[in-house]
Amino acid sequence: MQFFLDTADLTDIKDLLASGMVDGVTTNPSLVAQQSGQNFLALTKDIAAMVQGPVSAEVTATDYETMQKEADKLVTIAKNVVIKVPLTEAGLRVCKNLTDSNHKVNVTLCFSAAQALLAAKAGATYVSVFVGRLDDIGHDGIAILDEVIQIFRQHPDIHTKVLAASLRHVQHVVMAAKVGADVVTMPPKILRQMFAHPLTDKGLAAFTADWQKTGQSIL
Repeated sequence: MQFFLDTADLTDIKDLLASGMVDGVTTNPSLVAQQSGQNFLALTKDIAAMVQGPVSAEVTATDYETMQKEADKLVTIAKNVVIKVPLTEAGLRVCKNLTDSNHKVNVTLCFSAAQALLAAKAGATYVSVFVGRLDDIGHDGIAILDEVIQIFRQHPDIHTKVLAASLRHVQHVVMAAKVGADVVTMPPKILRQMFAHPLTDKGLAAFTADWQKTGQSIL
């Protein structure tokens, strides 16, 4: 399973890339807005230069014509840029056009298996199922993610990868892995939390104390 960072923060990306745990990056207009003073196209180019894997950059228009023009511009930024479009009729039209031109597409804001099927039909590279936002309104986000995965597995002609998005905590990552998500995208804080466990800290402290008692040094 691939780990993507859901952020537009260059410092976080650089820091966590060094861990070797990051396979790609996803962004959206809200994340870019948090980086005050940053030009969207320049920021996307900087991220794409840092990351060897896919970098999802989202269109901002909602109508078909403008969305297509934005997508056509975004694909010129770098070869690893994946165009992110919303799961709307206009977005899926753009997805089909991009796919037919051999460009990778991440269809976002998916909240049902029916929507996911449409994304796959349009040839999406990824479909982003928003687990946390489904949980927020009383639905079982992981159950819907699982439903999408199970349906896709029944159809070998579907090559769209299921991406678990809108993750709220470490357990979301674990549950997404358990049901077989191809990719998870998470805020940097969640990836950092995955490293941590109080028993690891306690065990390391004990090992360190015992080693110091020996008076030895490996170096």
